[in-house]
Amino acid sequence: MRERILARIRRGLEHRPKVALPEPLVGSAFSPEEALALFSERLTGNGGEVVRLEGLEAAQEWLGHFAQAFAGVAVGRTVPEALQPRRPLLPPEEAPLGVSWALGAVAETGTVILSSQEGRRTQLLPPTHLVFVPQEEVYPTLLQALQALRPGLPSAIGLHSGPSKSADIGQIMVKGVHGPGRLVVAVLQGAGLV
Repeated sequence: MRERILARIRRGLEHRPKVALPEPLVGSAFSPEEALALFSERLTGNGGEVVRLEGLEAAQEWLGHFAQAFAGVAVGRTVPEALQPRRPLLPPEEAPLGVSWALGAVAETGTVILSSQEGRRTQLLPPTHLVFVPQEEVYPTLLQALQALRPGLPSAIGLHSGPSKSADIGQIMVKGVHGPGRLVVAVLQGAGLV
């Protein structure tokens, strides 16, 4: 019985194209601009969105326009006051927009690193998730990110590499199944933003 099931699975998969995975990074000497470019490429390839914001004033102006499309917002505990949208605050299960502050980002995989102290409900329940990350916290590899963040790492972190998606049922891709269907990462460029 087991062999028949495995044989059917093998036959079903034999004509499917192989998924090309990104090559691992060789060497780790990346300029901040190169790390940001790779992060943007990998995250957008995963279905996420990246916005580059130069300075606090530009970030606040962009945030004001972006947040207008949402009736309310859930804000993570560590988001600086200057980057909290001026929208009604709602519980995460009711908010159409969740806003978080990342510990860092990984260029190699297009991943943002989020702290459990930020509030997991804000990261997972709203349909759209906006994450702020300073450009100087974009690391070439996960190992480098974890080494740099080690002194202040919380007991749990979340690694988000794009919007939630699943093809469990009928091999049809559906976004937003186990979390936000839209992930927007706002990269803050410029020292001393917040």
